[in-house]
Amino acid sequence: MSQSPPDLATELLRLAEADPARLTELATEVARRARTGGDLELGSSAHRALGIAALHVTDLRTAERHLRDAIRLAVRADSPELAAEARLRLAFVRCVQGRMEQAISEVELALPDLHGAGRARAEAQRAVIFNHLRRPEDALASYRLAVPVLSRAGDHLWLQRVLSNRGIVHGYRHEFAAAESDFQEAERLCRRLDLGLSLAVVWQNLGWLNALRGEVPAALRYLDQAEERFRTLDTHQLCWTLADRTELLLSAGLIAEAREAAEETVQEFERRGRKVGLPEARLLLARTAYLVRDHEEAVREARRAALAFGRQHRREWVAVARFVALRSLAAMSADDRASSTDGRDGRVSVRQMEECAAELAETGWPASEVEARMIAARLAVDAGRPARAERQWEIAARRRHRGPAGERIHAWHAAALLRLARGNVRGARSAIRTALRLHDEHRATLGATDLRAHASESRVEVAELGLRLALRDGVPADVLTWAERGRARHLLMRPARPAHDRHLAEALAQLRLTVARIDESRTAGEDTGALVERQITLEREIRDHCRRQAKTPTESVPIAPAPSAPAPARPVSTEPIPTELTPTEPISAESAPPTPIPAGPVPSGPSPTGSSPTGPVPLRQVAEALGEQALVEFVQVDDVLHAITVAGGRSRLHALGPLAAVRTLVDRVPFALRRLARRTSVPGSQAAALNLLRDTVAKLDALLLRPLAAELRDRPLVLVPSGPIQALPWSLLPSCAGRAICVSPSATLWYAGSQAGHARTGDARVVVAAGPGLPGARSEAEGVASIHAVPALVDDAAGAEAVLTDLDGAALAHVAAHGRIHPSNPLFSSLRLADGPLTVYDLERLRRAPEIVVLAACDTGRFVVRPGDELLGLSATFLALGTRTIVAPVLSILDTESTTLMIALHKLLAAGHSTASALAQAQQQVARDNLEAYAVAAGFVCLGADSTMPT
Repeated sequence: MSQSPPDLATELLRLAEADPARLTELATEVARRARTGGDLELGSSAHRALGIAALHVTDLRTAERHLRDAIRLAVRADSPELAAEARLRLAFVRCVQGRMEQAISEVELALPDLHGAGRARAEAQRAVIFNHLRRPEDALASYRLAVPVLSRAGDHLWLQRVLSNRGIVHGYRHEFAAAESDFQEAERLCRRLDLGLSLAVVWQNLGWLNALRGEVPAALRYLDQAEERFRTLDTHQLCWTLADRTELLLSAGLIAEAREAAEETVQEFERRGRKVGLPEARLLLARTAYLVRDHEEAVREARRAALAFGRQHRREWVAVARFVALRSLAAMSADDRASSTDGRDGRVSVRQMEECAAELAETGWPASEVEARMIAARLAVDAGRPARAERQWEIAARRRHRGPAGERIHAWHAAALLRLARGNVRGARSAIRTALRLHDEHRATLGATDLRAHASESRVEVAELGLRLALRDGVPADVLTWAERGRARHLLMRPARPAHDRHLAEALAQLRLTVARIDESRTAGEDTGALVERQITLEREIRDHCRRQAKTPTESVPIAPAPSAPAPARPVSTEPIPTELTPTEPISAESAPPTPIPAGPVPSGPSPTGSSPTGPVPLRQVAEALGEQALVEFVQVDDVLHAITVAGGRSRLHALGPLAAVRTLVDRVPFALRRLARRTSVPGSQAAALNLLRDTVAKLDALLLRPLAAELRDRPLVLVPSGPIQALPWSLLPSCAGRAICVSPSATLWYAGSQAGHARTGDARVVVAAGPGLPGARSEAEGVASIHAVPALVDDAAGAEAVLTDLDGAALAHVAAHGRIHPSNPLFSSLRLADGPLTVYDLERLRRAPEIVVLAACDTGRFVVRPGDELLGLSATFLALGTRTIVAPVLSILDTESTTLMIALHKLLAAGHSTASALAQAQQQVARDNLEAYAVAAGFVCLGADSTMPT
C-alpha cells in the first residue's frame, strides 16, 4: 500500500486480469481507504478493478454495480476520461449479458472523452462486440486502429487482450497463421506481465485454433491447461473452455462424451448468468442430441437458441440455429420414411432446406451450408425431382477445392453424387477416393486408439457409396477393394506412445491399486463410493493423457470439425488441398461367374504398426497368400448381406439376402449356449436349448455358408465378418465343424499378419499366467505351462507389470483370468491379474506384441464395434499391435469349463499343429465329453492369421 495512487491503480487493474480472487480482497481495502481519504480517482479505479474481477469470478450484477460506482466516483472527481474507461468495461458486461445494442451505446458514450490509448481501448472494446455479432470486417477495422496506438503507448495490459481477441477474428476468416501469431505474442506478453488468468485465456484460444485445424492432441493439451487454471481461479472463462471441448469431442466423433460436455456447458453458462454464451451452448447440446438421434431434444434446444440469438440481434447465429432445428425435423420424418410426392419429407420441404442453405451461405456458415445442400438434395431425390438434387450437389461440390478439410470431404461426396447422377461413374469413384484419402490422412495424425476408431464415423457414408457402386458392377475385386476401404482401418495404425511413458505407467499402477481396494472393500461389505470416484478420476486422467499424444506421419492433412458442426463462428483450415486422385479401376460389366485372378509376385504386406493407414490389399495378393485356404468377406449395404469368396485362384461375388433374418438368428445363439452350460438347469432345459441351438445354427449356415459351398469345398477358411456376425461362434455352424477357421477384422489385416510371420525370428519364449478369483485358472495355467516346460506365473507373481514384461516379444502367451468389457470405454477393458486390471492402455505399452495369444477369459474375443466395422477391445488391440493369432471367446464362458479345451489346444500346438487347426480339433474332442464342455468350447474363435509355434 506504499505505492502512489496512480501506480496502485495500475497494479489493481493488472491484478484483476491475473488473479481476480486475490484482487478482490486488496481492492476492497483500497476502496475503503480511498473513501475515507476522499481520493475519488483511486476509489473509481478500485471499483473498476472490482468490477473486472466480479466479471470473472462472481456475477454480472456485482460487476455492473462496481462499474457504475466507478463511473459515479469518476464523475464526482471531474475525470471524464476515468469515467469513460469504466464505461468501456460496462460495455463488455452488457455484451456478455447479450444486450448488444446497449453495449455499443456504452462505447459510443465513452468515445468523446477518450484520446490516444484510451480511444484505442474503446475501439478494441467495440471490436469485441462486432466479433460476437459475427461482423469480422468491422472488428478488424477497429483492431487496425487500436493495435498500433496501444503498442506505441506501451499499454501491454490491453495489448495482450486485443491480440488474443484479434486472433479469434483471424480464425473466423480462416487466417490461421495470423491467428497463431497473435496468440503467441499475447502469450509472451501475459508471461512477461505475470497475468495468470489472461495466459489461460490465450491457452484456451490456442486450443480452439488447434481444434479447428484438426490437431486434436495439441488442442487437448491447451484446453486441459486452460481448464485447470480456470477451475483453480473459478472464473467464467470455464464456460467457453467447456464449449470448445464439446466442439473438439464432436469433431473427433466422441458423441456420448460430447453430449455430457454440452450439458455441463449449458449448466455452467446458466449458473454464471452468461447470456451471450448460453444460446451457443444450447446449440451445441442440440447438435449432440441430433447425433444420438434424440431429435425432439435437438429441435427443442435449437429453437430455444434461435429465439435467444434473435433477442441478442445475432442474425447470423439465428440462421445456423434454424438449420440445426430443420435438420433434426428432416431426420425425424426420414426415420419413419414419411416422404411424399409433393416434395415434402414429413414436416420439411425441399424448398425449406434450399432456402436454409442459401441463408447459411449469406451469413457465413460454409460447412453447414454444404450439409444443408446435401439434405436438400436427398429430399429432392426422395420426391422424384432429380434436377433440383443435381443443382444442390453442384453448388455443394464447388467447395471441394477450398476451406476446411471436413467441409471438403462432404463437398467431394457431393461431387461424387453429382457425377454419378450424370452417368460419370469413373469420376464418381475418383471423388469418393479423394474424400476417403482426406479423412485417412487426418486420422493418421491422431495418437489415441479411441480417437482413431471414432473418427471413422464421418467416412462411413462416403465409403458405402463406393461400395454400392462396386456391388452394382458385380466385379469381386472391386467389391473387395471398396469393402476394405471402409473396414477396421484404425487397426492398421499402431497407437502413438512414447517408449517409456512414466506418467502413464504410474497412473495405470494407481488404477490397479484402486480397483484392488474396491474389490477388497466389497468383499468386506464396506462402502466403496470414494474409491469408485477415484477410479473414475484415474480412468479419465489416463484417457485424456493418451489422447494428448500426437502421431505425425511424414505427409498428413489435418481435418477440421465435421460439417454437422457449425463451429460457433469459428471456421477452419489452411492445409494444402490435395488434387483429385487419378482413377485406377476400370469400369467393369456385371460378372456373375467366378473371376480368374492373374498371377504375379507378392510384395511385402502392409504393416499394422505403420504410421499411416495402408491401402486395401489387392485381391491378387490375397489369393496368392491364401494358398489352400479360402477367404469369405461379408459385406452389408442397405441391410442386405453379400459375400466375396476367394479360393483356388478365383473370386466370386454372392448376394446372400436380407440382414434382418441373420441378425435375429445370431441373437439366439448366446442364449442357447448359456442354457446348455448350466448344470443346474431344470429338467428338459438342456435338451430344449440344444434343439434351439441346432435349429438356429443350421439356419445361419444355410444363410451364410451353404450358398458358398461350391467355392469353399473343404478348404480351411479365413472369414471377415461384418456387423451382427462379428461375435458369431463359427465352429457351431455345420459347414465349419472340425474345419480350421481364422476370423479377421479385414482382409488387409489378415494379409499383413500372414506376411509378417515370414519374417518372425528370434524369441521363442512361452508365457503362461493366471489371475486371481477364477476357479480352475491356476490348475489350467500350471497344466499349460507343463506342456511347454515353462514356469507358470501365478499368485503374486502374476502382477500386471510382471506379466506385461514377459508378454513383450513372446512367441506364445496364455492368460487365464477374469475378463471385463468396460461399459463406456472399451480401452479400459481388462484382464484381472494379481494386483488389479491389465487394460488395453497397458497393452499399448508393449514394444513387440506376442506372436500367438490365448485368452481363457470371458468376452476377450468380443469386439466393441463402431461405425465402419472399427473394432475396439482386448483382441483388437493385440491385432493392432502386431499379434498374428489370438484364441479367445466371443461369448461369456463358464470359468471352470475351459481347462479341458485349453490343455487339448496346447498339446496340439506343441505337436506342431497350426493354431486354427489345433482349436478346431480341440473343440471336436471336447464336444464329445458333455454338453457343458461343448457349450464353453464353442465360444472360442481363432482371430487374425493362422500360425504355428516357432521351434
